Amino acid sequence: MSLDLDVSTDGVLTADTHLVQSWANLHALKQDGARTVIVAADGAFVFDSEGNRLIDGIGGLWCVNAGHRRREIIDAITTQLETLDFYSTFYNFTHPPAAALAAKLAELAPGPLNKVHFSSSGSDANDGAVRILHHYFNRLGRPAKKKVLSRHGAYHGSTHLAIAMTTPGYSEGWDRAEGLVHHLRCPHYWREGDGMSEAEFLDALLDDLRDTIERIGAENIACYIAEPIMGAGGVIVPPEGYHRAMAAICRDNEIKYIADEVVTAFGRLGHFFASEAVFGVQPDIITVAKGVTSGYQPLAATILSDEIHEVVSSPGGMFFHGMTYSGHPAGAAAGLANIGLMESERIPERVRTSGRRFEAGLRALGDLDMVGEVRGSHFMMGIEFVRDKADKTPFAPEELVGLKVAQAAQKRGLVARPLGNILILSPTLVMDDATIDRCAGILRESIAEVAAHV
Repeated sequence: MSLDLDVSTDGVLTADTHLVQSWANLHALKQDGARTVIVAADGAFVFDSEGNRLIDGIGGLWCVNAGHRRREIIDAITTQLETLDFYSTFYNFTHPPAAALAAKLAELAPGPLNKVHFSSSGSDANDGAVRILHHYFNRLGRPAKKKVLSRHGAYHGSTHLAIAMTTPGYSEGWDRAEGLVHHLRCPHYWREGDGMSEAEFLDALLDDLRDTIERIGAENIACYIAEPIMGAGGVIVPPEGYHRAMAAICRDNEIKYIADEVVTAFGRLGHFFASEAVFGVQPDIITVAKGVTSGYQPLAATILSDEIHEVVSSPGGMFFHGMTYSGHPAGAAAGLANIGLMESERIPERVRTSGRRFEAGLRALGDLDMVGEVRGSHFMMGIEFVRDKADKTPFAPEELVGLKVAQAAQKRGLVARPLGNILILSPTLVMDDATIDRCAGILRESIAEVAAHV
């Protein structure tokens, strides 16, 4: 891509004094030069205001799966806006793009997940899933079933209920919906295994679920929500068989299973949906966002089973849930174009090979003294740094090791996401082999640079 455009940031940075950025140290952002200004993007790369070409190692934010500047998606959005810029899907109104995308998602989703409710973000989709299930149990005459089971280490969004379902550390100093959510043990064997075998650790996790259900009462629990691989909690992959066993216990106790596939869907793990294809689980609800449009438009969906929909659509009640922009025409058009592109280019199938190459390159970094664990799958990876590899001693938070490695990587041309002592990589799914290998090379050089100074 040629950067033949005005990338001056004088006005941008002046205006930025009014912008409240998300998930940021707002005090630090008051300092000059604290921001990276991204001005353009193409394929697997972004360009900053200094003219630097950077590998987009975070895929925008877990979401630009099909890559940047894809004409197929841009043209679909433009054409839709020229035809129908906006109309609501409230009441008895609908429009072709929303109906067509709902049909396509039902076709791709596993099993009897055939009913789709649109929203604008993953937080909305997860909030909506719980709200719909509360109504579902009310309609069944079981109004006590309201509690939600989540997990330490989970991330399910930033709204008042979604942040309550998220691991407690993300709401420190902030309020959240109290009393509804109970957090189960984190399924991170490397950190939480405590000398157990992986099979023993799995048994302990299942016992924790059973004990929690017994303590709260299955008659009071509406649902259990889980990411197939935890994302913002540190890219945590649970033990083999964990999701199948957890789902079976939920099913035995009439607890609905929500799979939060906001990150894992649309090719990141090599399939359009990961729950059944990768982990062997048939959820009652799947929530999606991010990759459904590759980030080109804000769009999310709560995909319901036929059985849940049959109850909430039965005579005698109204579906009092929805947002103004649910199923926005341009967002739906972007989703259809994105999925069409992924199918025609066989992107999920290609990820089963290219993603393994990316994963292998990062796992090879495990020979570095500062690297405690490399974990994840395909294009969803995390690297945890430790002071002492033998006993997994972490660096102190004030040492900012993850941030220092991310800064060193950015100097070399790779954007990565720091999370305390962890570095997260979730790039676009369209990198060629040379770019994939360059990521691993940059990270090796960057980790070595930081290790020499900590």
